[in-house]
Amino acid sequence: MSKNLVIVESPAKCKTIEKYLGKDFKVLASYGHVRDLVPKEGAVDPEHDFAMKYQVIERNLRHLQEISKAIKKADNLYLATDPDREGEAISWHVYEYLKEKKLLKDKPVHRVVFHEITKKAVSEAIAHPTELSTTLINAQQARRALDYLVGFNLSPLLWKKIRRGLSAGRVQSPALRMIVERELEIEAFKSREYWRHTAEASTEGKPFKARLTHFNGEKLEQFSITDEQRATEVQKALLEAADGKLMVAKLEKKQRKKNPAAPFITSTLQQEAARKLGFTTRKTMMVAQQLYEGIDLGGETVGLITYMRTDSVNLADEAIASLRDLITQKFGAENVPKQPRSYKTKSKNAQEAHEAIRPTDAFRLPETVKNRLTPDQFKLYNLIWKRTVACQMIHATLNQVAVDLHCGSDKNVFRATGSTIAKPGFMSVYLEGQDDGKESDDKESFLPPMEEGRPVDLLDIKASQHFTEPPPRYSEASLVKALEEHGIGRPSTYASIISTLQNRDYVTLESKRFHPTDVGRIVNKFLTEHFTKYVDYNFTANLENDLDAVARGEKDWIPLMDAFWKPFIKLVHEKEESVQRKDVTQEAIDEKCPECGNPLSIRLGRNGRFIGCTNYPECAYTRNLNDDGTQSQEPEVVEGRNCPKCKSALVIKTGRYGKFIGCSNYPACKHIEPLEKPLDTGVECPKCNQGTILKRKSRYGKIFYSCSEYPKCDYALWNAPIKESCPECDWPILTLKTTKRRGPEKVCPQKDCKYATPYEGDPEDVNGPTESKQPA
Repeated sequence: MSKNLVIVESPAKCKTIEKYLGKDFKVLASYGHVRDLVPKEGAVDPEHDFAMKYQVIERNLRHLQEISKAIKKADNLYLATDPDREGEAISWHVYEYLKEKKLLKDKPVHRVVFHEITKKAVSEAIAHPTELSTTLINAQQARRALDYLVGFNLSPLLWKKIRRGLSAGRVQSPALRMIVERELEIEAFKSREYWRHTAEASTEGKPFKARLTHFNGEKLEQFSITDEQRATEVQKALLEAADGKLMVAKLEKKQRKKNPAAPFITSTLQQEAARKLGFTTRKTMMVAQQLYEGIDLGGETVGLITYMRTDSVNLADEAIASLRDLITQKFGAENVPKQPRSYKTKSKNAQEAHEAIRPTDAFRLPETVKNRLTPDQFKLYNLIWKRTVACQMIHATLNQVAVDLHCGSDKNVFRATGSTIAKPGFMSVYLEGQDDGKESDDKESFLPPMEEGRPVDLLDIKASQHFTEPPPRYSEASLVKALEEHGIGRPSTYASIISTLQNRDYVTLESKRFHPTDVGRIVNKFLTEHFTKYVDYNFTANLENDLDAVARGEKDWIPLMDAFWKPFIKLVHEKEESVQRKDVTQEAIDEKCPECGNPLSIRLGRNGRFIGCTNYPECAYTRNLNDDGTQSQEPEVVEGRNCPKCKSALVIKTGRYGKFIGCSNYPACKHIEPLEKPLDTGVECPKCNQGTILKRKSRYGKIFYSCSEYPKCDYALWNAPIKESCPECDWPILTLKTTKRRGPEKVCPQKDCKYATPYEGDPEDVNGPTESKQPA
């Protein structure tokens, strides 16, 4: 009989931790959260200090039953869930459940926290247990109650005023506002023309380029030259004045130091993995979880990184010492700074006991474990290892050169700049990625040797046309950065914020950029006009700070809830009475109906926004609406492709079921094809064994999976296929089936086979959304 029962969140940790602790310890998993609010009205009672009604999550009931059975035989209970607010809440829910079942009696209950799954860290945590943190639990309960109250009261209002099935969230709504506002900026943007002049020159046969900065004694700004005629005049005047030579008037040389970036925290890891690896935030967290929980390195399961949900950039003294030893051995003592580098944590709520995300053993080089990792695991571990090592290396030294060249006289000046890496330092290991609109100044560009007062050969002067560009749409990396800068949400929630917006069809991700859908625009318009305070960035950030203050024990959660709830529910009731559906779903435009003369408006229909007559149903006039709000023009031509049937041009069309590619020679040729190429899952078709299963979208917008050999093979599924054979009937594949009651499961698609087992991975990583029924 095991004297001690240890509860963790994930089953992946159980065997490893049990091995570390020995035969007197039994380790069981809660499989995440074990209880949640009852999914109906009244789960949170504002009239009685926001009392909450919980119920056991059905899919985890059997895990709680197993824990209940084990605690009867144990002398001590150790709650070892993850070291954050959610982990504290899970431990509390397990404790409350066991207490309600009268299974604890007088047994000691300990809270243990470790930030890496190594023998030393786990053993030390068990040896120095603490108690459950009431402040962290209160903070988590307050967040959960706020999210419930906002969702349960705003969502029905959206159903009445816009469309059934919609929902609103306390944190997701400001994030949606960001994406919509950026789209409106892009649509309102007016591009401006400007011209630049570049001199192509050389000295001693070595070419270089320089940009015109002054003409006729006037310093040139971006819009000093705005048309081709003026650009040509300037070009001719400069060529005549130069007479084939430029004079080196001024040469500046200086060195600049560049320091390494801080070690990863959750948000910076998500951003860099998006920039450098193309990972979604959800995928980054899933793979990081696997590295944290442990990888089999050949007979031994070891956690490769520290806990991946952290706001702290601190590193343990022991870890820094190990990194300095590694750098000395691998990169040379000259790359180790005299004093260890320290970084300042920005988050006021970051706990100093927490560490940044780092390898548990710096000497475990990525190459040495590559054959034990999946490709994604290796990519992320390699990224974390390099960033951590680089953060304790010396600065990089850059040589910068700037040359001013006179063209004919000192009134015409060209400027050439270049930089070279004099000493790479940390840059030999790692360099932080850049967001849109930021050009790295660390890119090597060489200038040939030049001397002041000496001429260089002018080869040509080119005048180039440019246009200003609108701000870029958000990528996952830039959206996470914007959320962090505004203080909206917390690093552990960014992945769920983004996936929720996509799952609700408020935004789509096209070419790795977020685009708001028509429904997303309407929902945002309604919330920003009628619930302005609750989608305000500062209000949301201040509320997050207040909740962090609860976690630190500086504020009481019930008065905080009360201050939010009373004005919020009052506003909900007011808007329910005062706002009409047409006020939300229709937008007046300054145009008359060509058929009856009544005003036209932009309206929301089943398939998105369109322009329609306000005299409907008496007048049924409608027309399509382009993304820029204007009447549809000529369809967009698909570049580089022709119709495979008649060789006419292919165009992008909009039909009843959305956009598609069709032949421009319609109706003579009726060739059509989907706009998006089906994603190949790589899973072999179990029916014909010739094709692979493709992820497709039906004409109704639903995701399904079918054989690439269709119509020769008609095998189809609603659920995402998994490359695993059924252990009961040997069917070549399983599928991922998700239900509200049981959560994600791996199931056999054969009707006569009842095999099903919980799926512990990330459902979003298995080819996208799933359904809970089979196609006819």
